[in-house]
Amino acid sequence: MSRRKTDEEYSRTKAYRFFKWFRGEKDYTPAETKMDMSLLIPMEDMSTTVERMQDKQIAKERAYDEKSNKLLIFFNRLYRVVAVLFCVIFGALLIYNVSYLPAVGAVERPTNNEVPERYIEKGLEETGAVNIVTGMILDYRAFDTFGESNVLFVATITVLILLHINKDKSRLSPVLSEDDPGDSDSLYEPGDDMVLQTVAKFLVPIIMIFGIYVILNGHLSPGGGFSGGAVIGAGLILYVNAFGFEKTEEFFTEKTYKWISFCALTTYCLCKAYSFFCGANHLNSHIPLGTPGAILSSGLILILNICVGLVVACTMYTFYVMFRKGDF
Repeated sequence: MSRRKTDEEYSRTKAYRFFKWFRGEKDYTPAETKMDMSLLIPMEDMSTTVERMQDKQIAKERAYDEKSNKLLIFFNRLYRVVAVLFCVIFGALLIYNVSYLPAVGAVERPTNNEVPERYIEKGLEETGAVNIVTGMILDYRAFDTFGESNVLFVATITVLILLHINKDKSRLSPVLSEDDPGDSDSLYEPGDDMVLQTVAKFLVPIIMIFGIYVILNGHLSPGGGFSGGAVIGAGLILYVNAFGFEKTEEFFTEKTYKWISFCALTTYCLCKAYSFFCGANHLNSHIPLGTPGAILSSGLILILNICVGLVVACTMYTFYVMFRKGDF
């Protein structure tokens, strides 16, 4: 989870300046903030203001006092009762509807139709993938998988927009100097933990190799782009926790992420657009399926697995980095 901004950090954000402009409050520049002695508030008015603030605080404490405020006590009890009733009724409705479902393996089950029958009986012949699940996801339903990969990419871009730290010194708040643009990256660097770094040196290569293995063998055994990409993403997160962002950015930056995601999604789109066009027009795609069980088999599925794995790995690492410090 992202940490909560302090008042000083929030005063430097665009949201703070926007709401200040929306309320009609003037955003003073350093030249305008020189104190005018004639505008000083007299001590009598200051004491009145302090008393009003204290009265407001007392009223707020009384309003939210769960021990003496009867209305608040009643509302809290009613809230708990309604919450319990809702969960009980909702659970009962779910159980009641489940009782009407057909038994597992029954012939009349909606899932027992010609679609899974085609996957099971013709999957190996038509896709060349020994793993039926991979053949279904990256061949029969490859368009859905492409949409899921795009959802990951859009989600990451959204996080980049929302959490990205603005390092443009010309747009900094007047309170800050150019020498102190805010939080330093050194605040987010991990300490020199010898145990963690030694373990990471041993584990990270193994994790990366295993992730690559899972991706490349997704059409032959359980695994594929999503699971293999998650393994590689976990390896990158372990590396950055052990050695820090500065060392990780020597080979993985925001620009690297964007180029990898763009190339992977474009390759996926072009490959499946070609095969979809040929299939929809009853044309031979001339893409060899290879020998079932061989590493270079199943047509385009191996390439698509690599593309999906790259997108997932980059997305996992980017999410971690952005929520950790808001920048690469």
